Amino acid sequence: MEISRRSLLGTAAVATALPVAGRRARAQAANTIRIGVLNDQSGPYRDTGGVTSVICTKQAVEVFASKGFTVEVVTADHQNKPDLGASIAREWYDRNHVDMIIDVPTSSVALAVAGVAKEKNKVHINTGAATADLTGKACAPSIVHWSYDTYMLAKSTGGATVKAGGDSWYFITADYAFGQQLQRDTTSFVTAAGGKVMGASPYPFPGTTDFSSFLLQAQASKAKVLGLCNAGGDTVNSIKQAKEFGLMDSGMKIAAMLMFINDVHALGLPVAQGLTLTESFYWDLNDKTRAFTKRVVPKTPDNWPNMIHAGCYASTLHFLKAITAIGVPAAKKSGAAIVERMKATPTDDDCFGQNKIREDGLFLCPAYLFTVKTPAESKGPWDFYKTTVTTPADQAWKPMADEGCYFVKA
Repeated sequence: MEISRRSLLGTAAVATALPVAGRRARAQAANTIRIGVLNDQSGPYRDTGGVTSVICTKQAVEVFASKGFTVEVVTADHQNKPDLGASIAREWYDRNHVDMIIDVPTSSVALAVAGVAKEKNKVHINTGAATADLTGKACAPSIVHWSYDTYMLAKSTGGATVKAGGDSWYFITADYAFGQQLQRDTTSFVTAAGGKVMGASPYPFPGTTDFSSFLLQAQASKAKVLGLCNAGGDTVNSIKQAKEFGLMDSGMKIAAMLMFINDVHALGLPVAQGLTLTESFYWDLNDKTRAFTKRVVPKTPDNWPNMIHAGCYASTLHFLKAITAIGVPAAKKSGAAIVERMKATPTDDDCFGQNKIREDGLFLCPAYLFTVKTPAESKGPWDFYKTTVTTPADQAWKPMADEGCYFVKA
């Protein structure tokens, strides 16, 4: 077959163009920061995190605007499976050039992802899981824990419930890292205040929808307080069934140890009224939280933001500010270097205000104990909370000396 001079020239042009295109692609990738939102998008935590976490992360990117580099957001559903979460994290860090993974509810998944982040020296900012181990025995220089943890919840909700006379408890607990640790932390506050624990019913997670047998055991214990050490759809189902069984009308107080505004919305005020819960963010706290919510709600009108969603926004913004300060090459080289800059810089955003990240990676902010309003007290959509107690940032969290983080200086 005869090859014409024109064909040869065309082939040479393609051969020359390919390396140039490859160099451009590599240059573009080198100047692109990728953020991976990894959470539950189909299970019991889909409303407390899910798509709204993605929206709030993208909102931070939009507010940040261009600072000389490109920012991309990718997302995946970990289905509350630690092995799947770790596999996605490894794939994202190794092959997809993801620089930071955010959200990651379900403490067992969060700990698995944190292990990969530590190994790869990549950033993991957790806003969705509660385990305090993320800044304790599972800490790493490239990990930040934002929004809440088991200690903060136990101190705020548990401590207030005991002070109000709830000195005998029965727990219904999701039987994995989060539920177990939340029950332990709450028990410590209850017993320290002179209270006692009458019993507990651990249940398989995920997959449990019928809580009737556990509720009957709680009722039979004669405890004054039913402590729910679960979250999301499990909390909603537990409270609905407790109402059906008459527990809420018999004088037994329900302490939802981790509950979100989305859960209150799912229950409705006639059922949820009077419940106490702790969050570090509420859309109607002040002018800035209202302004943030006003920007986000048109994109997620049926699922208003909670402290996880607000954490995705605020921590992403702070992460991008740190990258601007140290430069993209340094950021891609070391996740620990990004987090070091994040810790060295005070935080300032519309969701949480001015705060800081502690040396062990724990974000310190006030904790708010809320009481759910009655239908008559609510003045509009999602107007659900009234503030009962505010615990300052320097008092809400476990002392760093008690955390056991290996790299924290004595």
